[in-house]
Amino acid sequence: MTTSPPPSTATSSLRSHGFHALAPGPRLIVLGAVHGNETCGTRAIERTVAAFGTGELVLQRGNLTLVPVANPLAYNKQQRNGDRNLNRNLAPNDAPQDFEDRIANALCPLLAAHDVLLDLHSFQSTGEPFLMLGPADNTGTLEPFAHAAQEQALALRLGPQRIVEGWLGTYAIGVQRRLARTAPTERAQLLSTDPRYGVGTTEYMRSTGGYALTLECGQHQDPQAPEVAWQAILRTLAHLQMVEAPAPAATTGVEFLRLTEVIDKLHAGDTFSRSWSSYDPVSAGQEIGRRHDGTPVLAPENGFIVFPNASASAGNEWFYFAQPSSRRLGG
Repeated sequence: MTTSPPPSTATSSLRSHGFHALAPGPRLIVLGAVHGNETCGTRAIERTVAAFGTGELVLQRGNLTLVPVANPLAYNKQQRNGDRNLNRNLAPNDAPQDFEDRIANALCPLLAAHDVLLDLHSFQSTGEPFLMLGPADNTGTLEPFAHAAQEQALALRLGPQRIVEGWLGTYAIGVQRRLARTAPTERAQLLSTDPRYGVGTTEYMRSTGGYALTLECGQHQDPQAPEVAWQAILRTLAHLQMVEAPAPAATTGVEFLRLTEVIDKLHAGDTFSRSWSSYDPVSAGQEIGRRHDGTPVLAPENGFIVFPNASASAGNEWFYFAQPSSRRLGG
């Protein structure tokens, strides 16, 4: 098992690497370390920068921006967050209150200047890589979108056998539940009761007219996760015809799931009944955990546990529940 070298990134700026081909084409941005302890994207982006430096990669069309460390404070701390989670409540802020607000003021205009985002992450529990996909085309108020076909086509060419949708809609339902149990005097102090709190890099990118994918490359310390991230960058560049390379074939036999519910941890004494990994299957009525008073938390239907977080703080996401999606993946 390999570990990352000690961080040395300054926290006074956001570092990016830009490559501009002379022929027009897509504008792609790739992010690493939106969460500071998720370094597989950082390693893969560093490898990509080096490959362009040696001529192993040559940009033929469009513009490419690589951001190896999107949250330098969290990266220097070697932990998920700096002052807070950069991948929540992401938007420009005229009166920044914390480090992530200040980073957002640099990162959001950078995202808006591009057409496509690949955001590279890893996860806490064990499991296989998977992709987070945006919504189908729609004109709704929560996450209107018009590039589902392009986003789906890219998703099917990055390699993972599992794709998951439904993040923002499910998160919004969770916000409504938090509001119902939160005293009005607390609400001003609880960002997670704001529906915008579910907006991260990909949601912001879609709001500016682009499309975006989050690739969860594996467990944080999995030595294969940087390779998954590197291959995803190469596949993206090839699929968008930004480099001279064969077009990657679409992945077949994909498991396509939809997040349907988020369950919050309500008390520090809430505990899981066993050690869960993302996408562990559960049956309707199966015990997932227990509240601090002994009340069992049961699976509402047959489905899957997603993003289990035993160390979640009270009032925040404990785990998600997913079921097979009824949406057809094209592309």
